[in-house]
Amino acid sequence: MAYIDYYKVLGVDKSATQADIKKAYRKLARKHHPDLNPNDPSAKDKFQEINEANEVLSDPEKRKKYDEYGEHWKHADEFEAQKRQGGNSYGNYSYGGQGFEGFGGGFEGFGGESASGFSDFFESLFGQRGGFNRGGSTNSGYRGQDYNAELTLSLQEAASTHKQVLNVNGKKIRITVPAGVANGQTIKIKGHGAPGMNGGPAGDLYLTFIIPEDQTFKRAGDNLYVTVPVDLYTAVLGGEVTVDTLNGKVKLKVKAGTQNDTKVKLKGKGFPVYKQEGKYGDLIVTYFINLPTKLTEKQKELFRELQNLN
Repeated sequence: MAYIDYYKVLGVDKSATQADIKKAYRKLARKHHPDLNPNDPSAKDKFQEINEANEVLSDPEKRKKYDEYGEHWKHADEFEAQKRQGGNSYGNYSYGGQGFEGFGGGFEGFGGESASGFSDFFESLFGQRGGFNRGGSTNSGYRGQDYNAELTLSLQEAASTHKQVLNVNGKKIRITVPAGVANGQTIKIKGHGAPGMNGGPAGDLYLTFIIPEDQTFKRAGDNLYVTVPVDLYTAVLGGEVTVDTLNGKVKLKVKAGTQNDTKVKLKGKGFPVYKQEGKYGDLIVTYFINLPTKLTEKQKELFRELQNLN
C-alpha cells in the first residue's frame, strides 16, 4: 500500500490556498468525470483519486494531519502516543527521523481501495482501518466525498421553474430547477454525495448548469437582447414589426425615419430574476435596417428621383 501524494494528484503546491485547491479540483473533476468519458475505463478511478485528494486537502483538519505525517503515515499512532506522553522518541526510533522502515508493518496486506470508496491509504490514516485508533477505540465518522455533475439546459428551460431527474452514480435524484439560473452557476444539493464513513454524514452534490448560446436571444445577466430586421420602406415610412419574446411574439410600432441600430427597451420582458418570483429583466430590441437588393430599373429610377429631390 503506497503513500499517495494528494498535492500531485490535484497538480498544486503544498503552499496552495483553499481557493487554489478548490479551483484545481473542479477543473480536474469536470475533465475526468466518468459521465463525460464513457469510453475511458480509467476515468472512474482517476475521478475517485481526484475526489479523495480533495477530501483531504480541502479539510483543514485532515490536511494538517496529512502534512504532519507525510510519508511516515504508517507510524501516525506512535507519533500521537508519543505526543500524549510528552516524549520526543518512541522505542529506538527518533520522532520525525528516517529509521521507520521496520516499524508497524501490519498493513501491507490491504489492497488499493476499500468498500467505502476511499483508498486503503486514506482509511489507514483517517478511517476505520487505522488512523489514530488502532488500539480498538471507535473512530469518529467522516463525511462522504462530494460529487460534481453538470446539467445542460436550453435558455427556455432555464427561464422557468421545473423538475429534472438526474442520474448520479446510478442513483436517480429528482430536483427542482429554479427559474433564472445562469450559465456556469453551481448549486449545492445537500446529502446527495458519497455515503459517509463510520456513521459520518453523506457528502453533497455540486451541480453546475450549462446553458448554450441561444439562436435568437443573447443573455446578459437578467436582460435579453434580440436583433430584429426592418425593411427599408418600414424604416422610412413607419409601420409594424413582429418581435420574439420568451413568452411569445409581440408587435411593435416602428416610427417613420427609424435609423439602423435603433434600440427599444421592453421592460419586464427579459429573463426571470433568480429566486425572485415575479421579477424580470428587460428585453432590448435592436433594429437592423435591410437595404433592398436586386432592384429593377423602375425601382432604381424612383430612387434617383428621390435623390434629385434631396
